[in-house]
Amino acid sequence: MPWRPPSNDRFYRLIVRTGQVLRWALRLDIQATGLEHLPDKGPLNGPSRQVVPGRGAVFAVTHFGYLDFAVLELLLWRHARAQLRFLVHQGAADHWLAGPAISASGHIVVGYTDRSDAYDAAVAKLRNGEYLAVFPEAGVSRSFTVRECRTGAVRMAAEAGVLVIPVSVWGAHRVLTRGHGFSRRRSWHAPVRVHVGEPMMFPPGSEAEAATGMLRSILQSGIDQCIAGFPLDPGSGAWWMPAHLGGSAPTDAERQLLDAADAAAGRRRAPRN
Repeated sequence: MPWRPPSNDRFYRLIVRTGQVLRWALRLDIQATGLEHLPDKGPLNGPSRQVVPGRGAVFAVTHFGYLDFAVLELLLWRHARAQLRFLVHQGAADHWLAGPAISASGHIVVGYTDRSDAYDAAVAKLRNGEYLAVFPEAGVSRSFTVRECRTGAVRMAAEAGVLVIPVSVWGAHRVLTRGHGFSRRRSWHAPVRVHVGEPMMFPPGSEAEAATGMLRSILQSGIDQCIAGFPLDPGSGAWWMPAHLGGSAPTDAERQLLDAADAAAGRRRAPRN
């Protein structure tokens, strides 16, 4: 069981500064559209955004690579010195190195089986004014299209009475994603495009499945917009492009089969109570 230090804003700022240094070192070209849809900057509490009850938000983020979360955090830090809280799987929290960092950053751990505590903690943070980042796809999409989304983002936002802000990230998966490790050549000056969609409000009692389907469609539309403005010509068969655009990524049907195999393997590995 890793050490669980309490949440520490100074440690969080250290993580953000580390991300800024890495971005500078690699000269990552991160550009965003739709920034007018981000929440107002609001007051600061020292060097960070002041958390104000009633001004929380759920950021629903696409998940094609392992750095999508960092891209969003750097964007929000530059915009409003905002600290994001993430929903993190128990497996990552149990890691001897990642676990203490997750705890010190104030993230919310989602258990292997019982997720009710995490859900309640997330709603409480949202009501308190925190920004919560959620990957509705609940895992990396190897097809590089937005896969089926879970309803948690919509349900939490509706219960807490806060906005859902869709964020589509394209290009960060070229730097690091499942099956494709880090390459300095590929990462140097790598373009990353982000589109922030129009905020969505779901009143209590909203039909979660229908609302989540709409969210998925909006996230994919943002990805399409990012691809349209992407500065690299992928050529034919690029691994980082979806199959329907001439890439060699798995098709949606192939991705679904791979996801099903992963889910079955995960159930076999999950700890038994």
